[in-house]
Amino acid sequence: MSNKVAILGSINVDTTYHVERFPQPGETIAALSKSSAAGGKGANQAVAAARSGAKTYFIGKVGDDNEGEFMLESLKDEGIDTSCIRVDHGHGTGTAAITLDANGQNDIMVYGGANQALTIDDLKGTDSVLDDVDFLISQFETPQVVTTAAFKEAKKHNVTTILNPAPAKTIHPDLLKYTDMVTPNETESALLSGIKLDGEDSMVKTAKFFASQGVKYTLITLGSKGVFYATPEGHGLVPAFKVKAVDTTAAGDTFIGATVSQLHKNLDNVEDALVYGQRASSLTVQQMGAMPSIPTGEKVREALDRD
Repeated sequence: MSNKVAILGSINVDTTYHVERFPQPGETIAALSKSSAAGGKGANQAVAAARSGAKTYFIGKVGDDNEGEFMLESLKDEGIDTSCIRVDHGHGTGTAAITLDANGQNDIMVYGGANQALTIDDLKGTDSVLDDVDFLISQFETPQVVTTAAFKEAKKHNVTTILNPAPAKTIHPDLLKYTDMVTPNETESALLSGIKLDGEDSMVKTAKFFASQGVKYTLITLGSKGVFYATPEGHGLVPAFKVKAVDTTAAGDTFIGATVSQLHKNLDNVEDALVYGQRASSLTVQQMGAMPSIPTGEKVREALDRD
């Protein structure tokens, strides 16, 4: 029985500039090459979930332009239900300009466009999706007021809500109240909780902070160190898989989508799902591009069988 997942989030067309090194302020350098691909945190997470076998729905917005058509077709090609993606006639489809250096590190500039034009009114008609899904995931590349309204509604439908608070920014005061699981990285965790991470004690303290806000499950991604998890039953650390990264774009998004594709509805298999998500992410960073690098469930399971 495959998981049923809805993603409320961003849809971008990513343009990547491949460079030997990042430019200094005021410096002009030559890009070695340029490539474009489907992306956006929300779209990446949806594709990761879908490729790992989850029945996936998307709630979001694109512009009335070629990029919007391209993204709708890209998501449909992955088997993702796009019936709740609205078309905005006043804003262009979101775009991201990515600079990628020879070490696989990236800098990203994002134009929100239609993503930032998403409104609570755009949630009309999503009840049938919330009736069908087990999980609703959202990020910070669409307005938090819309996510808060969607999470509040999701709780009425007994849907588990998962907040990926990326990119890092301050949080809507009511959002955590309707969040079941929060998945920050180290920077986002410190910004939201005010607790600097410097070892296990600080991570446990952070999880207690989120629990005091109503969030029962905390996952903190720690890059090459793995992922810390805290549940009502306890806490632990799932180590990362050691690989040579060529492009870290979409690593975190792959981790979220792949992990949620494996979670049981009652969240009793968090550790196993995290191992799967970590393995999926490790495959993503070994390939170029955002969406093109996200592995299928078959590839992830093959890798796990080899480990």
